[in-house]
Amino acid sequence: MSHFSTLRTKITDSEILKASLRDLGISTKTSADVRGYNGQRVRADLVAVLEGEYDLGWSRNSDGTFDLIADLWGVAKKHNQTELINSINQKYAINKTLADVKQRGLQNANVKLVVQK
Repeated sequence: MSHFSTLRTKITDSEILKASLRDLGISTKTSADVRGYNGQRVRADLVAVLEGEYDLGWSRNSDGTFDLIADLWGVAKKHNQTELINSINQKYAINKTLADVKQRGLQNANVKLVVQK
């Protein structure tokens, strides 16, 4: 029986996700295995290699979004999974917004991001 859970996300840009993970001090692998319970593994397009025996992975869907794949029970043994996933999502949202602003030629615009808890 697999211990992996799959969660839908709104993440669409793997490069921004990679940069966001790097910003948070999390190393990544592409086209790698996500580590789970008792040596179980599942392939993902992008893997966040976490401290301990469990990882987070993202796999691209046909609509361009990514699903988060993880053994959430295992991740929770060493990390506060809610805080970890929220911090990744927040960092991604900030980096995606800044990238979109630059892409539209607004490099000199003032951008104010408000992060609420």
